[in-house]
Amino acid sequence: MKIGSATTRFSVGWRISTHASAIWASAILTSAIMTGLALIPGIAVAQQKPSQLKSATAQPDLVRDIYRELVGIDTTTHSGDTARAADAMAARLIAAGFPRQDVRVFKPAPRKGNLVARLRGSGQRRPMLLVAHLDVVEARREDWATAPFELIEKDGYFIGRGTSDDKFMAASFVANLIRYKQEKYQPARDLILVLETDEEILDSNAVGMQWLLRNHRDLLDAEFALNEGGTVVGFGSKPAFIGIQVAEKVIANFKLEARNPGGHSSMPRPDNAITRLARAIDKVAQLEFPAKLNDATRATLEQGAALQPPPIAAAMKAVAAGTADAATLSRISAIPVFNAMLRTTCVVTQLASDGAFNALPVTASAGVQCRMLPEDTPEATLATLSQAIGDSQVSASLVWAQPSSVPSTFTKEFEAAITKVASQFWPGLPVVPAMSPAATDSSFLRNAGIPSYGFDGLLTDLADFRAHGNDERVSVKSFAEGHEALYQLVKILSAP
Repeated sequence: MKIGSATTRFSVGWRISTHASAIWASAILTSAIMTGLALIPGIAVAQQKPSQLKSATAQPDLVRDIYRELVGIDTTTHSGDTARAADAMAARLIAAGFPRQDVRVFKPAPRKGNLVARLRGSGQRRPMLLVAHLDVVEARREDWATAPFELIEKDGYFIGRGTSDDKFMAASFVANLIRYKQEKYQPARDLILVLETDEEILDSNAVGMQWLLRNHRDLLDAEFALNEGGTVVGFGSKPAFIGIQVAEKVIANFKLEARNPGGHSSMPRPDNAITRLARAIDKVAQLEFPAKLNDATRATLEQGAALQPPPIAAAMKAVAAGTADAATLSRISAIPVFNAMLRTTCVVTQLASDGAFNALPVTASAGVQCRMLPEDTPEATLATLSQAIGDSQVSASLVWAQPSSVPSTFTKEFEAAITKVASQFWPGLPVVPAMSPAATDSSFLRNAGIPSYGFDGLLTDLADFRAHGNDERVSVKSFAEGHEALYQLVKILSAP
């Protein structure tokens, strides 16, 4: 399937409809991190019934205290210290009675730390990984209304860097392991907590998840992993559906560069490097890759169609079945969230030049980030970029590519577990497996033979999405629900 002339342009941010009857689809969530689900006009959100939550306030002081401690530690790449955060969580677990040999902190580089802790089960079933990352993206105090590395509770929200991405999951997993210990709960499988570093930079220095898999694969041996990447998608306080990440697109960074001898600004020349590069950038913006489906995106379209009004539902079903004509596919692709789900996309994210005000530049360069479908390769994407640019004076080269990974099978066991939890906390919501256009460290786990499922338990308001942005926040109500939902989900998945 390929659209002949339709073109969709992408921006760094989201454009989210505020139409009162909004919501469904798969889209990019900037943190890294979420399911890749977003809003589309034309579907009424499910009405939220009172939650059947029995113990949302269980351990309120403990989990909030852990949350406060984690948010209060600067764990950014350039100035932060994930080793300090790993040590702090290790101390919590040891103080709760975990044997020291079952709580291990690894520090493969200065200011870099990973924690691997184990709650031992009966051994009836293979272990399960509980994964969250300790690092966060940058946050400048002058850009925030509050101090970013201090947990602030205000107007029904917890505010601070990492409150949603991903220190909520880290705090919840630590508190719940302590809770299981206090309850003397013995799961049928070992529960292995992995709090890793450098996820936000895709472990580009290989000191996080890749380091653990390379040096301590035996400690991470598991049947499957529960990680970030999925969420309860909502508009305001109204949930619409539950997105479970079973696959993700692959990031590849490329560099475009135009070069010439330069010269004096008083004598312009037609092959000005910046002008040449600008033409190439425009061609990248107009480039459209062919639409393709995999099991995850096909399931998203098929199951999501039931949530849409007839015209959109029919188009989604046709695309899922591979019977969509060019006009139908073009109509679906005009919606950015679907376009990101159906094809590899590339966007220019950086510009640089060595020119002065009074000199023609010798070089001008642009950074291009592509989000590739799992079946596409960096080499093929580079070839497509070069062909689209079609200028011998503008070179295109691969800077870095994330390893591709095979989607995880959405097993009946995991589907049954998440459906049971959903019936308690978010009655009536459909559970939708999805491919995330964003990236997580689940790709490394999948490549190591450990299927991974993304779900954080939070209700994510897509009309007010702030992960990676200023004044990141999580509602206090969603925090309590999500924490208890993760407690219940892990207990169901670890039962005999």
